[in-house]
Amino acid sequence: MNPIEITLQALDAAERAIPAGQPVYMLNLLRYRAQARYEDGFDAAPCTGREAFNERYRPAFRRLAAGKPLARMFSGPVLTSLVGSPGERWDEAAINEYGDFATFRSIVDTETYRREVAPHRHAALEDFRLVALAKAM
Repeated sequence: MNPIEITLQALDAAERAIPAGQPVYMLNLLRYRAQARYEDGFDAAPCTGREAFNERYRPAFRRLAAGKPLARMFSGPVLTSLVGSPGERWDEAAINEYGDFATFRSIVDTETYRREVAPHRHAALEDFRLVALAKAM
């Protein structure tokens, strides 16, 4: 199994843990590959991991998410880590707000996402964390 894959088991567990109908904030921690690595059979020109993510994954994700309640709250480079595992390094962090977890799932739990969008994320990223957050009241 690909360690950066969003699995059905993870989606099911999150759906049970996250209150329905409330906004959810997804924290993304990204470490890019020097060169994107596409699976055999996926037709894509050579590029860096960062290019694959920003120029291929993000536009494909936005097309799939069009019209859904989604907003980028923050995206920027990680400058340094003050606390963490030795050697742990992230290139970028992003926080996206979804109307609710069902909205997020309706995007990523589709055949279109798996076939047309996820391959760019898999090719682009050496490591990845995705954490669901709630806004404190």
